[in-house]
Amino acid sequence: MKSDTVIETIEVAALTIGMHIHLDGGWMSHPFPRSSFKISSPEQIATLRSLGLQRVRWSPQDSDFSHSTGRWDTASLTGASGMDTAAPVASDLPAPAPDSAAEVAPAVNAPTPQDLRRAALAAQRAALAACERQFADATRVAKQVFDGVATQPVAARHSAQALTQQLVDQMIGSQELCIRLLSEGAGDKAGAHALNVSVISLLMGRTFNLSEAEMLDLGLGALLHDIGKAELPERFRHREEHFNASEHKLYESHVSLGIAQARRMELAPGASLVIAQHHEHIDGSGFPLKLQSDRTTVPSRIVSLVDRYDKLCNPANPSKAITPHEAVALMFAQGKNKYDPAILGAFIKMMGVYPAGSVVQLTDDRYAMVVGVNSSRPLKPKVLVHEPGVPRDEALVLDLETVSGLGIRRSLKPLALPPRTLDYLSPRPRVSYFFEPTQDSGALA
Repeated sequence: MKSDTVIETIEVAALTIGMHIHLDGGWMSHPFPRSSFKISSPEQIATLRSLGLQRVRWSPQDSDFSHSTGRWDTASLTGASGMDTAAPVASDLPAPAPDSAAEVAPAVNAPTPQDLRRAALAAQRAALAACERQFADATRVAKQVFDGVATQPVAARHSAQALTQQLVDQMIGSQELCIRLLSEGAGDKAGAHALNVSVISLLMGRTFNLSEAEMLDLGLGALLHDIGKAELPERFRHREEHFNASEHKLYESHVSLGIAQARRMELAPGASLVIAQHHEHIDGSGFPLKLQSDRTTVPSRIVSLVDRYDKLCNPANPSKAITPHEAVALMFAQGKNKYDPAILGAFIKMMGVYPAGSVVQLTDDRYAMVVGVNSSRPLKPKVLVHEPGVPRDEALVLDLETVSGLGIRRSLKPLALPPRTLDYLSPRPRVSYFFEPTQDSGALA
């Protein structure tokens, strides 16, 4: 706060949208993520009134001007003594008439600030737990498919189809979806890459309005795109720079092995083509057939891009991982000749410049980690903010879409964070995603 900022007081009944207020007391005395913020919604005013406060401090200089007068009429709101000298300013919500002290006091059954914050935290935790539970169930099924495909290929196909159908049904049934960052321990690591690629590919298919049948082929092919690696020795399942020519050839054979496995599983042609083409590039530089764009399918081109993104964020060697923000920037800079421009553009638009998992600095200089992105409106993601006075497990997620004037200034490498901030935010060395219907959190933001 600037040293010359004037702080005055005002009755809670006179608060309006646009006022920058300051709440006294500790972080448990109210349910808002910050004690100093600009009111941006009627719901925030209603929450403030429910706290039973009579007056709060506010900064006229940091508040928005009134559209009717062109300024804040501070003389009519507060006198020199800080007490009201005129009728309160009209707000977007009806103000209670303070006929008696009993009416000014909060209702007996009104929730306390602690109740409101606990409710917000409980909802936040429940939403994350639901995502992580679904991700864990899905990765367990994926691992069972990979383990059983050699001996029971058709049964493995049935399991993979059922999982894909479930994911598609959830996506088709929701209007807007939020891409959620999951905890480090969520799900089975053996199935995490396949599920990450499948989930993000399906979200991409949704942006292109693919039919349900096309979505099923896309999701199943994405889930099984590396199924041929199960027949390779472990050390050849991931491309390494030190491979010689014969080792590169052995690694690339996972595609032909996957095609053969798709035949044994009796996969539909659309899903099989994803397995066959997920390493092809539009300029003909991919493998195994060096196909150009006009000879590959849209689902294959989607999976090719998403597979690359997840491998940049989650390489076999974690020390080589880059942040989701760096991965998007690298693919934009170097992938224009390899990936379908329409698909690359849609991917960046959907994931955002700062995808979930990115470490950022906000425009108010605080540090945060992106934990959720609305796939339809990604420019204002949900972030976990480093608040030194708030225990990490009790920190509220801040939805930047509902906070006026607050945004992201830049992305950072995790090791560039101050040590205490790094410990607080605890960026994941491996990034896993799932999705949930977008929820309105404006009342607490």
